[in-house]
Amino acid sequence: MTAHPGRADACAVIDRHSRQRYEIVVRGRLSSRYESAFDGTRLVPRNGQTTLRAVLIDQSQLYGLLNRLRDLGIELVSVNLAAETDDAA
Repeated sequence: MTAHPGRADACAVIDRHSRQRYEIVVRGRLSSRYESAFDGTRLVPRNGQTTLRAVLIDQSQLYGLLNRLRDLGIELVSVNLAAETDDAA
């Protein structure tokens, strides 16, 4: 039987090439106080909507972010995989 890798070994599997950049658009203008609720995201308000820009390591992290939006009662408009760039969200 193979032992489960230690935490350090497991994290090494996730590198910067496996990360995906997403743009999540929600209805309304989110204030800066929401930045702490969405750690690691950048809020970009425009035209009655707010775009959350985030670099996520996998779909479970994406679903966690979407669940947080739902729990806060924030209306989702769209979720898009953004073009690859070198800068972080």
